[in-house]
Amino acid sequence: MKPAQQLHDLPQNLRYERDALRDAGLTTWAEVRELDEIQISRLAASGRATARNLRRVKGMADLVCALDLAAADAALLMHAGLATVAAIAGSSPQDVVNRTGRLERQLRSGRPPVVDLAVARQWILLAQERQNTN
Repeated sequence: MKPAQQLHDLPQNLRYERDALRDAGLTTWAEVRELDEIQISRLAASGRATARNLRRVKGMADLVCALDLAAADAALLMHAGLATVAAIAGSSPQDVVNRTGRLERQLRSGRPPVVDLAVARQWILLAQERQNTN
């Protein structure tokens, strides 16, 4: 997913945040990534969106833009406790698989795990590469 990709694929639980961002004219992941705390507070005060969820969307935007991830993958990593590029870069592939797998089992999704060792290794290498370029 590219930073210019539209935000329309946010999870349903973030619908108020999606609407607030859209109403503010923010339609791409790159635009959301650039939000600061003052802008987040203003967006939260203007409607039903919460500052907490807007920060989550901003974190997702950082992962989407930095690692070229799909929004669903960024959300999975964040909810599994790997919310930053640094956290992913410092993890082992087995740790990423364990954390994401544990989360999916807790959610009782019933689907096969999305993340395997190869995918985890790829994400970690991308995160390490991204850290080295900053």
